[in-house]
Amino acid sequence: MSGVPALVGVVGGGRMGVGIAHAFLLAGASVTVLERDPGAAARAREALSIVIDTSIARVTTTESRKTLMGRLATTATAEDLAGAELVVEAVPEDVTLKTQMLAQVEKVVGPEAWLASNTSSLSISFLADSLDRPDRLCGLHFFNPVPSSTLVEIVRGERSDPDLITLAQHWVTAIGKTPVTVSDSPGFASSRLGVVIALEAIRMLEEGVASADDIDAAMVLGYKFPVGPLQLTDMVGLDVRLGIAEYLHDTLGERFAPPRLLRSMVHAGKLGRKSGEGFFVWDA
Repeated sequence: MSGVPALVGVVGGGRMGVGIAHAFLLAGASVTVLERDPGAAARAREALSIVIDTSIARVTTTESRKTLMGRLATTATAEDLAGAELVVEAVPEDVTLKTQMLAQVEKVVGPEAWLASNTSSLSISFLADSLDRPDRLCGLHFFNPVPSSTLVEIVRGERSDPDLITLAQHWVTAIGKTPVTVSDSPGFASSRLGVVIALEAIRMLEEGVASADDIDAAMVLGYKFPVGPLQLTDMVGLDVRLGIAEYLHDTLGERFAPPRLLRSMVHAGKLGRKSGEGFFVWDA
């Protein structure tokens, strides 16, 4: 019970998928990353090669590069996940895309395989509706950046098998992170709290209450946040924050209404770190 599955699949080779794959690789699993096409699969492998080199340089692993890369596979063929004991879906926060990918994966893995979604806000119970075996799905909400984040939120859907939740708690501990377990609810615990703080910080900036630097400094110095809410929004992506806020606004009400400033910045392509500019300017 204390280890990780021997073979883990990760659907999506973006920043979050690479981080999740890296965490399981370092914990001893063999990992197969599924991407949309061979080019994206190759880019995911290169990204993982870089973070593996970083781990070796920082001595966060005692395994060789050859050993770690030998346990990694990237593919654009879903059937290559057939032997996985656990598959973590880490595609963008789009409910249609997530349900499609989870249903596709369920068709190729064995009936005893477990599934998890890295969604930061979408209902696990709703995602499970697309599955023939909804009890095999839970939420595993990793945080960005995965290597340095210590929290994983385990989300218990209405039909999630209790054994899966227990296993998930052990898996999270085995990869060196701390699990918190929450019931399925819009935004869960972390996104719901984090987004409401971020939205209020954006409103304060919009209203001229203080500068972005000073708003963030108030939370870092006054409340011991590791980074301020505006810098964190830049790191997460303003478009991602907007999508979550719109979902929470629809499900929980007006207190999650996205500020005009957030909408206008996303419309202008100022998405944060990934675009080079958000509430702050980021040096590539």
